[in-house]
Amino acid sequence: SDSAMNMNPTSSQDDATQHIFASPQNLKSVSCKTVLTLAYQSLGVVYGDLSTSPLYVYKTTFSGKNSIREDDEEVYGVLSFIFWTFTLVPLFKYVFIVMSADDNGEGGTFALYSLLCRHARLSILPNQQAADEKLPSYRTEGQAERMRSSKLESFFEKHPKSCYALLGFVLFGTCMAIGDGVLTPAISVLSAVSGVQVKIEGLHENYIVIVSCFILVGLFSLQHHGTHRVAFMFAPIVIAWLLCISGIGIYNIFRWNSNIYRALSPYYMIKFLSTTCVEGWISLGGVFLCITESMFADLGHFSPLSIKITFTFLVYPALILAYMEAVFWPVFVVATLASVVGSQAVISATFSMISQCCALNCFPRVKIIHTSSKIYGQIYIPEVNWMLMCLCLSVTVGLKDTTKIGHAYGLAVATVMFVTTCLMSMVLTVVWKKSTAMILAFLFFFGSIELLYMSASFVKVLQGGWIPFAFSLILTGLMYIWNFGTLKKHQFDLQNQVSMSRILALGPSLGMVRVPGIGLVYSDLVTGVPAIFGHFVTNLPAFHQILVFVCVKYVQVPHVSESDRFLISRVGPEEYGIFRCVVRYGYKDLPGDNYNFENKLISSIVHFVETEGDDASVLFTLSQFKVLDVPMPVFAYSSHAENVAHSLSDIHAVNSEIVRGKYAHLKAESRQILKARESGMAYIHGHSYPMAKKSSSIFNKFAINVVFAFLSKNCRDIDVVLNVPHTCLLEVAIAELEILLDHLSCRAFT
Repeated sequence: SDSAMNMNPTSSQDDATQHIFASPQNLKSVSCKTVLTLAYQSLGVVYGDLSTSPLYVYKTTFSGKNSIREDDEEVYGVLSFIFWTFTLVPLFKYVFIVMSADDNGEGGTFALYSLLCRHARLSILPNQQAADEKLPSYRTEGQAERMRSSKLESFFEKHPKSCYALLGFVLFGTCMAIGDGVLTPAISVLSAVSGVQVKIEGLHENYIVIVSCFILVGLFSLQHHGTHRVAFMFAPIVIAWLLCISGIGIYNIFRWNSNIYRALSPYYMIKFLSTTCVEGWISLGGVFLCITESMFADLGHFSPLSIKITFTFLVYPALILAYMEAVFWPVFVVATLASVVGSQAVISATFSMISQCCALNCFPRVKIIHTSSKIYGQIYIPEVNWMLMCLCLSVTVGLKDTTKIGHAYGLAVATVMFVTTCLMSMVLTVVWKKSTAMILAFLFFFGSIELLYMSASFVKVLQGGWIPFAFSLILTGLMYIWNFGTLKKHQFDLQNQVSMSRILALGPSLGMVRVPGIGLVYSDLVTGVPAIFGHFVTNLPAFHQILVFVCVKYVQVPHVSESDRFLISRVGPEEYGIFRCVVRYGYKDLPGDNYNFENKLISSIVHFVETEGDDASVLFTLSQFKVLDVPMPVFAYSSHAENVAHSLSDIHAVNSEIVRGKYAHLKAESRQILKARESGMAYIHGHSYPMAKKSSSIFNKFAINVVFAFLSKNCRDIDVVLNVPHTCLLEVAIAELEILLDHLSCRAFT
């Protein structure tokens, strides 16, 4: 039987972590100076694409048959649509409502989905435990409050497949948002560079495309510097751009048309549609390019307050003034630089969304790098960055026309915002417990606006709008296949685990010679003994004195603090020397950043042994009991190899103290664990690959045997994610074992 206890590795480590990383939930209580600093940085990341929208909104709107006439009625109508769309959607919907539904400081479609999963129990993640709900960031309501959302929960309980349908809906919206990361850089840079044709008449479009491609390559090459440095570099450019276009807007109002303020009346929207009829309705797809979803998706990089301050007091008034008059490129250099900045928002948002997808088993494991020592959510993903660059270059070279790219971009933005509206309506029901009338009002009001623009964009599917749909469908399919295959692998491990009675029947030695040292057996199970270990026991004559089953899992919260990271339990009687350690991470946490994993793990196990069976009134904390009395900051050493060397020296020092009797007050088992640590640690990791049954359909065979198998063999293994030393790694698997499941068989290979 497993008896679990939550472990706190060391309080000093927590202090170091808090000093180095300011997680999003801590940003809510930081100083005014920090908020203003983040607000300044957000200009260079969050509002880049929003600020550069005047470069292409009017051009896309008045493309085709709907050209500008001598009178200003059409301009007034389009401006009226832009003003009210910009006011109602980004300002009222996002700043005042949606951004208040952050998941412990995280934003985006997956953050809303995470809230729903916790409060309505919709999660399909494996290895969920009751102990996870005790995490401080879980924050679910009490039983009395849960009754109000019981109807929605009962619906999902009666229809389990609806949970997968909801996941597919969220994945499609997320993929559309990722598609923005492909389209926004292309349309922003291409729009700005094409302005040079005004000064150089007859310049061929191929030269415009070549210059745009060089700028795009430079943009993506800067991403490895991180959001923090890029934000400080780009923020002055955005400020200069906003001041430039707003100043020219004011000048144009007084110089050419002081009555432009009349266009703010909704009357001109109705008149525009009645005059232009179908062509006016189709042109609304270009109007929707004036807004974006990225400021909610980028929430984890900054803080809600900083983003709200920047948008309300600078971005919103500056862009309204800019749209008051059709602004031509005021300064070509500033416009080009601003367009580069405009791409940063969606690129950073894409990194955040991919990170969340990886943690929730919806995307293959990739290399995720923290780029800031101060803000936790600022990350960089090399593989995704270069894939985005290649796709962006392909769109730029393939279409060469900002109007066609604008059609694709408008459809993607409208779809993402409609998905957010639907998810937010569910959050109002399940999390905020609002009245039915308020929920329907929110869904109908904002949903009708977005559906209006979506319908206008759908007409232009053949003129470029097919790109985000094709991209999103392919990426959604890959994500769904990865999630399906991962769940089937877990089912295989769960159904074929070794029974405890079989292990206990082997005796304390497990039928092998127990040699000094600690063996860490990685498994995807939080209970039971994995089949890999049964194969190990059967075929090898010896094993380590201390055995620890390690399960690294993600929970449906953005962050898990260091004090709640390890969940330690004992497997079998004490003389067997077998433990289980469940290492919990939030979907925004990065396991690879924990360079002192071994020390923290051993400290947690020793703490568990020392406090096992004690009354709660006499428990002592690890701030009083320091097994490894050495400072362990997150980035203690420059390389993993150097960190291992220092860790070994620390362990030798501790064991020297044991020999001299300093730790004589510890239990004999604790001293035995510390001595075993000095003998060395080995990491045992198993591999298995699902295979479709022979009777499966051709689609299932292709999805599992080809797609999932390819992704599994080319993604990063858990040992790479955790920075396991290759010299200490032993990979074991069950040779040619095939177990039939409902849809799959699973075969593991050595």
